[in-house]
Amino acid sequence: MGDRKSALVDTGGKAAIPSPLAGEGGPARCAGSGEGDTPARKKKTKRIVSEPVAFARRLRRDATPAEKKLWLLLRRPPFDAAKFRRQVPIGPYVADFLSFSARLVIEADGSQHGADSRDSRRDAWFGRQGWRVLRFPNRDVLNNTDGVATAITLALNEGATP
Repeated sequence: MGDRKSALVDTGGKAAIPSPLAGEGGPARCAGSGEGDTPARKKKTKRIVSEPVAFARRLRRDATPAEKKLWLLLRRPPFDAAKFRRQVPIGPYVADFLSFSARLVIEADGSQHGADSRDSRRDAWFGRQGWRVLRFPNRDVLNNTDGVATAITLALNEGATP
């Protein structure tokens, strides 16, 4: 009986195959009662994405030319230190650009934002949460980038603690 692989274990009259030696054996088995012989499989988990997150992703993917230009500006020095993020779901809204450290929201507004009362309610909500909001018309972002950069710099400096 020098061969351990072929040795039988006394199981009260029933023959059983012994466990394989370390490093040997067939496919991995599922955890459970130990009686099953189903190979272990990776669980496929379905990632549940909330509606605001899915909406924000769509907005990032479908950015306007002004949003793309503003995003490039905010990623470069000196604005990169504020760590802006784009299309961030926050409360009931999605902010175009947001810096958590500066508590600053920046919105690039198309022509539909002229005198929109929804923008006023939105800005008021952000204000109640302790956020400052800067709004720039798309035409300013596209045609007056230096002016937009100056306004953002002033807002960041204004919010800095001495």
